[in-house]
Amino acid sequence: MTQSISQSPESAPVQAEPRVSTHELFFDLTFVFAFTQITATLAGDTTWEGLAQGTLIFLTLWWCWGAYAWLTNALPPDRRLPRVVVLAAMVAMLFVALSVPGAFGDDGRVFAVAWIVAMVLHIALFALATEDTPSTRRAIARIGPSNLAGGVILLIAAYTDGPVQGVLWAVAIAVMYTAPYLTGVSGFTVHPAHFAERHGLIVIIALGESVVAIGVGAGDLTLNSSTIATGIVAMVLISALWWAYFDHEAADTEHVLTAAVGPERSRLAQDLYSYLHIPVVYGVILIALGLKKTLAHSNDSLDDVSAVALCGGVAAYIAGLVVIRWRRHGGIGWVPIGAIAATVVCLAIATGTDAVVTATVLAAIALVVAVTV
Repeated sequence: MTQSISQSPESAPVQAEPRVSTHELFFDLTFVFAFTQITATLAGDTTWEGLAQGTLIFLTLWWCWGAYAWLTNALPPDRRLPRVVVLAAMVAMLFVALSVPGAFGDDGRVFAVAWIVAMVLHIALFALATEDTPSTRRAIARIGPSNLAGGVILLIAAYTDGPVQGVLWAVAIAVMYTAPYLTGVSGFTVHPAHFAERHGLIVIIALGESVVAIGVGAGDLTLNSSTIATGIVAMVLISALWWAYFDHEAADTEHVLTAAVGPERSRLAQDLYSYLHIPVVYGVILIALGLKKTLAHSNDSLDDVSAVALCGGVAAYIAGLVVIRWRRHGGIGWVPIGAIAATVVCLAIATGTDAVVTATVLAAIALVVAVTV
């Protein structure tokens, strides 16, 4: 006679949380290139118009990266079909990245078409690879059309120029970013450890791009005492930003996401990561631009746009951490608020003092946040 044995919840095996796979990291390489392209483009067009265009480009890139972060979070990492489609999406994203410098010019159509291809592959894979989870298929059916609509608007914008083009880009981004709040994100599977790790790695990628910017900014500069001192200050600033995020903020946010269940977990993932990580990641890209300019002209004052990029980038990064903490009901604290105010003061004097002095003050502000928050 066969005896049935039931396991108590305590004795039942706990299924391990999926971790970020190598093919996801491989996919992210295209975004390393894309972020570098944004910084290089802004450095070559240090104007308010260039900064606005760079911001719009980043928001479209971030939305596409986030879409695939949600996708790979819901799929088994060892299946062949997801790997093939993600690799195909990498090809599309490569052309998106290549066309970043001319996204508002002659390469606008390439940018839009490649972006649409990436979104079509995203929707197709969600539909094909989640056949056993109809709720997920319904979720992507709600959000997918808005992503495609945004891509179509970007394609229309490619045939225009001037203010009309900028407005169309803004409309496309508004369509994409508002859709999840209108349709909801219930039905999407969220594995907290994987989701948090994936976003932590994209922060690392952005910080790494800042290090690359330092090297590119050095160019043919002589390694004298001034450039060495500036390089040290730049690395202190980047290290402080890393410390402020990864010392405990990243872990605390992951714990809150893990504790949430059902639709609340999806909403938290949407708010804490897909939206509130925007100022963190884009802040680093702006800082990369400012550091690139600082290293090249350490004994000169920064121009208005570069000063806003450097000081505003640090402020945006800290503000992102503040709002993330607020959203997870962790309080705000006066130190980061004071740090943001200090960056505003730093901006007020940035255009009238040496760039290395501005960077030093910002590094000190970031260090205070890192060690006290």
